Amino acid sequence: MEVSFMGKFRIEPHGRLQEWVAEEKGYFRDEGLDYEFLMSYATQASGYALVQSTETAAPEVKRGAFENMERGRAADISCACHWAVNMASSSGHGRMWGHAYSVTPSAIVVPAESRIKKPRDLANVEVGVGYHSGSYFSAIQALEKVLKPDEIKLSYIGQPQDRLAALLDRKVQAANLFGAPLYLVEQQGCRRILDTTFMIGFLMHKDADVEDVRRYFNALQRAQRDIDLEPECYKHYFLKELPAKYHDMIDVGGFGPGERLVFEPYTREMFERTQRWMEESKLFPEGKVDAADFGVAVSV
Repeated sequence: MEVSFMGKFRIEPHGRLQEWVAEEKGYFRDEGLDYEFLMSYATQASGYALVQSTETAAPEVKRGAFENMERGRAADISCACHWAVNMASSSGHGRMWGHAYSVTPSAIVVPAESRIKKPRDLANVEVGVGYHSGSYFSAIQALEKVLKPDEIKLSYIGQPQDRLAALLDRKVQAANLFGAPLYLVEQQGCRRILDTTFMIGFLMHKDADVEDVRRYFNALQRAQRDIDLEPECYKHYFLKELPAKYHDMIDVGGFGPGERLVFEPYTREMFERTQRWMEESKLFPEGKVDAADFGVAVSV
């Protein structure tokens, strides 16, 4: 399904600080950008947290960031892990912005009382991830370095808010989390077992004005400098990315700065290497996505 629109430049944030800082400081306005924020896919729920399951296990949700982009996003610019954006742009669901990406701290974590102590202990343990999303791809990429393929077990339980709720409610033995949810569970005593830090890409709508996209990134680059210089001034914005029910149990002063934007090219070599890994690992059904030329899929 294609989504078309006219009017303000529509921004879908990604559960991070940069957009909020750019708005606070007036950087979008300085660039002459007439914009509005949409609800972020990264901070919604579609599985456990949404249905408030009372079952012994979190419900399976076999749709994720890629499927969301496949259906069509009503945003000029949005984000997802670089694997999903790579594949979405390859199949014509927008274009990948080739002049920047971001990197987010991420990890497979377990409850404080878990007997799992080191990465090898994750063998045959179901790890909660979001299907065809950053937590899915990054878990596989990290786990395949320490486990045999048949020892890697994943549980598809929805979006970040679902994995957060399921881990806190002890509905999963382990979960792959990033950003504010990762900082939150660590303050609740959960332990990192395996680092899964990963890259995030930007997806442009097919009708997006490229000059507006440049204005957006100019503003974010100024915001990133502010965060690098004084991150403690802006961590309160993480409260916008977490449900109110969690606010009393966290201290954002103990959070890290989260996702960091990198204003470097997403190169042809990066694009093609990522494509090969996904194809060799058979992470999508055969014929699901048609490979596209870098020059077509990525805005350079």
